[in-house]
Amino acid sequence: MRRRAAVLCTAALVAGTVAAVPARASATPLAWRQCGTEKYPTLQCASLKVPLDHSAPHGRQITLALSRVPHTARRYQGPLLVNPGGPGASGLTLAGFVASALPRAVAAQYDVIGFDPRGVGRSTPALECKPAHFAPVRPDSAPRTPRLERANLLRAQSFARACAEKHADVLPYMDTISAARDMDRIRAALGARRINYFGYSYGTYLGAVYGKLFPERVRRAALDSVVDPTGVWYQDNLAQDFAFNDRHRAFMAWVAKYDVTYRLGTDPAEVEAKWYAMRASLARRPAGGKVGASELEDTFIPGGYYNGYWPHLAEAFAAYVNSKDADPLIEAYEDFGGSDASGANGYSVYAAVQCRDAAWSRDWERWREDNWAVHAKAPFMTWNNAWYNAPCAFWPTDSLRSVDIANDKLPPVLLFQATDDAATPYPGAVTVHRRLARSSLVVERGGGNHAVTLGGNTCLDRHLAAYLADGTVPRGAGAVDAVCEARPDPKPLSAKAAATVSRGAELHGLLGFRP
Repeated sequence: MRRRAAVLCTAALVAGTVAAVPARASATPLAWRQCGTEKYPTLQCASLKVPLDHSAPHGRQITLALSRVPHTARRYQGPLLVNPGGPGASGLTLAGFVASALPRAVAAQYDVIGFDPRGVGRSTPALECKPAHFAPVRPDSAPRTPRLERANLLRAQSFARACAEKHADVLPYMDTISAARDMDRIRAALGARRINYFGYSYGTYLGAVYGKLFPERVRRAALDSVVDPTGVWYQDNLAQDFAFNDRHRAFMAWVAKYDVTYRLGTDPAEVEAKWYAMRASLARRPAGGKVGASELEDTFIPGGYYNGYWPHLAEAFAAYVNSKDADPLIEAYEDFGGSDASGANGYSVYAAVQCRDAAWSRDWERWREDNWAVHAKAPFMTWNNAWYNAPCAFWPTDSLRSVDIANDKLPPVLLFQATDDAATPYPGAVTVHRRLARSSLVVERGGGNHAVTLGGNTCLDRHLAAYLADGTVPRGAGAVDAVCEARPDPKPLSAKAAATVSRGAELHGLLGFRP
């Protein structure tokens, strides 16, 4: 449809390749201070000023928030920058998690460095376009009537307009290339010639882009749950819709397996029909004035990221269907669904980066046609995902061209991927494996979780630890270099399990749900 007036900006991409900009980073030492928590007592914090526009290094400066767990071993292997994905997720606490989850002898050899990317969390300025954008109850995500489509479109347009009004001066510089250049400023401020890197989800794309810009400055890089760089971001989101639908059906089959506990039926198709009946009921009458059809989807989408949530979601599902008790569902929404839209800041950065990073159609007719076609085969979250990204159809900046991350200059890179991951489907990892000439791919066979290392799979974690310890990577004869079997799906909650927070749940609490 219509295209909003574009904010003037400079592009660092030409025909899909990255134009080099010299890094004139200051070597001013960082002033670290103690900022430990009860969980991560050795955390330290600092801040770093970087150019808003890296092509104008002496122009306006913005501030990045950094965290660190210092190395303690005599053997020091340099900084290990970590990123939890998003875009829009804070990485400050992730440094503490990674340092504690890696084998002690390995973690001790690194300064584990977390950071809030530009616009995120404690970095300044922090984007917050429209704080109440996800306030319940939203219109039904499936726009089956012109009124529903219009209501959802107005929400998307108003969000894009709010971002333009509040952050017009910053939005042209909210993109992955700028974030990668920020990482190189962090490297310089740390006094390191090269960095080590460990990224989840969107963090894999950020790491690959950094490697494209600065291949000589990468020492090691581990990428977990790999974004398909050829689909950023419109096609990647459509691919997600199919994968999340499959994962939701895997959850329905799990519920059917435990019919003795949940009493929702032994046939997965029957269980799925009850879920959609629950959705229709909530569309008519939202639970507690909080959980309508769209909020129900928000609540169950995290189950596609991590099966550790299945027992909690199944209990809420069963209580609503079997006992007409909506309280567990409302509680589940507050625990899981609300966290996706949680921070207005996280979503604002997500939208700003994805909308700026790569081309999006400004023709709403195409969005409508594409998403109804996908919805016909994968109804679980197609339209929910479409509206989540719809501000990009009305975004107030031009879009850059996506980065061709193909690279034969990097040292060996280690990739991790679950075969049934919904957020970053398996073909994306295969694509990146082919495009990073010296990479190795470790596959979690039968796994459906997103972000699989440091979550409890000892086989995967051994490969990660060996790589960080001495650079060891597996080398297989075929397309896959090593295979680890997935951990078993969870069982229904016991009182003990309900009170225990697993390492996998801790990890997923730190990651942004969207890639």
